[in-house]
Amino acid sequence: MNRSGKHLWRHSGQQSWRRSWRRSILIAALLCSASLFRPVMAAGKQTLTGEVGDAMCGVKHMEGEGTPAQCTRTCVAHGSKFALVVGDKLYVLNTTDKAVLAVLDEQAGKKATVTGTVDGTNIAVSSAVAAK
Repeated sequence: MNRSGKHLWRHSGQQSWRRSWRRSILIAALLCSASLFRPVMAAGKQTLTGEVGDAMCGVKHMEGEGTPAQCTRTCVAHGSKFALVVGDKLYVLNTTDKAVLAVLDEQAGKKATVTGTVDGTNIAVSSAVAAK
């Protein structure tokens, strides 16, 4: 008991409850505001059309490497991955499908339409065709 005759545990219990309630509200507000700044991407497969390049050069190929197609093929042969340049975004294309890789190789330096699951700047490619 305190001087006024009230039990201290009641008062401290109310303060504890208020603190946890305020903390819960604060956490909920932070989570909501953080979700507003996260880029929204549709789940599932997407189809994008752009120029086929490589992850190292994009569309700004090195001088002395020939045409964009030759540069892309050289970079991929040396370990870079194919990439799709859509506007000012570069997506790294991930696939082990030989048919898809053949299309990407054929379309190096040209436009292609790619379908796959987008995860940030990576695409798990399920199909690729020459763009019309």
